[in-house]
Amino acid sequence: MNRCFIILALLWMPSQLTGQEVADLPWAFRSPQSPAVPMGDQIKHPELVLNSIDAFIQARLDSMNLARAPKAEKHTLVRRAYFDLIGLPPSPEQIEAFVNDESGNAWINLINNLLESPQYGERWGRHWLDVARYADSQGFEGDNSIPNAWRYRDYVIKSFNDDKPYDQFVQEQIAADEIWPDNLDLDPKRVYILAESKRRSMEARVGTGFFALSPQVAESALDAHRLKHETLTDWVDTTTSVFMGLTVGCARCHEHKFDPISQEDYYAMQAIFAPSTKEYLHLHTPMMRGDWHWLYPRLTAVEEAKIALKVFRSRTGGRELNDDEKQQREQLRNALIESVMRLPDNANSVPNEPFDILMTSPTATVLGHDHPKLLKPVHFLDRGELGHKEHVVKAAIPVSLANSTDRDPAITKPFESRKEFALWLTQSDNPLTARVMMNRIWQWHFGRGIISTPNDFGEMGAAPTHPELLDWLALSFIEHKWSIKEMHRLIMTSYAYQASSQFGTDEHEQVDPDNKYFWRMNRRRLEAEALWDSVHATAGTINLKMYGRPVVPPLAPDEIAALREKWQWPISGDPAEHTRRGVYIMVRRNFRFPMFEVFDAPITSVSCPQRDVTTVAPQALWTLNSPSVYRQAKHLANRLVQASPNDPNVWVKTLWKITLARTITDQERAEAIDLLNALESDAAENLEQTKANIGQLETELATLTPQRAAGLIHLCLTVYNLNEFSFVD
Repeated sequence: MNRCFIILALLWMPSQLTGQEVADLPWAFRSPQSPAVPMGDQIKHPELVLNSIDAFIQARLDSMNLARAPKAEKHTLVRRAYFDLIGLPPSPEQIEAFVNDESGNAWINLINNLLESPQYGERWGRHWLDVARYADSQGFEGDNSIPNAWRYRDYVIKSFNDDKPYDQFVQEQIAADEIWPDNLDLDPKRVYILAESKRRSMEARVGTGFFALSPQVAESALDAHRLKHETLTDWVDTTTSVFMGLTVGCARCHEHKFDPISQEDYYAMQAIFAPSTKEYLHLHTPMMRGDWHWLYPRLTAVEEAKIALKVFRSRTGGRELNDDEKQQREQLRNALIESVMRLPDNANSVPNEPFDILMTSPTATVLGHDHPKLLKPVHFLDRGELGHKEHVVKAAIPVSLANSTDRDPAITKPFESRKEFALWLTQSDNPLTARVMMNRIWQWHFGRGIISTPNDFGEMGAAPTHPELLDWLALSFIEHKWSIKEMHRLIMTSYAYQASSQFGTDEHEQVDPDNKYFWRMNRRRLEAEALWDSVHATAGTINLKMYGRPVVPPLAPDEIAALREKWQWPISGDPAEHTRRGVYIMVRRNFRFPMFEVFDAPITSVSCPQRDVTTVAPQALWTLNSPSVYRQAKHLANRLVQASPNDPNVWVKTLWKITLARTITDQERAEAIDLLNALESDAAENLEQTKANIGQLETELATLTPQRAAGLIHLCLTVYNLNEFSFVD
């Protein structure tokens, strides 16, 4: 179907499409069909086919007469796998274990071990947080905090670690409160031992915090009606781009110019979310807090001690006490103090009522419902202008997509509208959900999706380079019960994933310079968080504590000067928190952590389907001049001296293993030692300044002369500044 026909068809969109009209819809709007896997004579090089993924790719490359890259070396593969799955570099011991493992199961065993690592959820959770436009503040002028946004971040990390089926992951974020309403009627003033079903439902509801992440102007800056309208607009635009891979924003003002989405469809989707509102959920789950039955006897003990002390005081009536009574009073006071001390650290005072735990009850911002009497209808807006209301629009799924899945677009229950929408999204015949997520997973592995516009599968997005492969992957995803970890195994055991990135000929550059058809692996730069983690991991200082409130590391003086208000960056009091993983560092919309901003961390006001990769001078300045990196270089230098007290040959060999995951070449070794000597000589020329620069040294590093220690620190800084350190081959 050409674009002109689509435009004409959209001038009048019926509530039902005929079978032929459904067949004429664009590819992305039709349910995936199981394609035949190329085989036999269709494949010229069957030795390069390790699974069905390779069959599709090889058949396309054969038709273009393009050769494939050879398989990558083992040290390259182990580093690739570690960064892809857990976002951390392998240790020298882990590298040696894999390189020396000659068994046929070495690769799949490595993959399985990494998938079971708790750091896996942090790595892949961060990918999803980009798409979900996660931030800890609201943006706009005030940039006020989003209460407990980090609960959603922790929910995402845990979901990936648990290999939560993706269909369930989608359902929980869109409609957990509507899908499991009977399990959530909990009184926040009561202490509960939760049944497993209630606990899971409580955790699931945190997923609706997805909708609490939208940028928001302070309520005083907008009238309530306009604020609700802007909120619904964000929810519709974000939901469709994240879960459906569609850009529907233009249908707010007019019929979509290229995709079969009408303006009526747009406001019908707003009506799906119209009964919803943000609210606070009091959490009673072990995931967030620890079992409340642990707290129950402690609260009871506090109350009993208070009562006993009150009874004693009423009996003595304020008169002077004898020695026995003084001793009894002291015992009662000690009992109260002891019972209070046994409360959790953040219970700042004794409850006024036996089970009033609101003061310590953790909360999350989630989605709930407005009161039925407060529910306002959604109107069709002429040209998208709030002042130009026309007829009332009822909740419905876009007509073209509903018809492609053989269902009526209408949604009849207003307080179950998100539930119905979420269940439709995760039907096995939904044309978009599985395709969109599989394209994202492919992109996060290869640096480029089969569709290079991951948030736009419509006619204005990029065409798929391998539509049959994407359909096969989507159906395989569903067949494997929406398991993301199974898709990792499938992709990473393909030849395509294991191919070298260091390959290319003039013919490749002429026919496919952007590697759209995956004749080699793409070389990718580490994202800001992964680079932060890598520096601290190689220095041996990384704190792998999981979950919790955002971390706020210290800033350099020039970075502090850029703050509009100093309170916007409240530095974490515990220095151990400053070296936690990047996924836990606070995300402010109006002030991104400077190192992350330099390395292209996303702007979080909208969904970020793919990060930019720029090359700018401040990146090199950060790795060479940042006080934070200098501190880590000192720790790394200390590790080298631990390996050998005073042998530069051992130092540079160990340095290469730790930072680059490979053996240093003879030429590199000679050049590194020459550089070390030159740096030491430079430091010796101004010894007092050198001593001031290096400051207090750790035990092993302090055994060296100041000039040698300074030279070794700067050698570590030099390696941190290598492209090879910042890129994954």
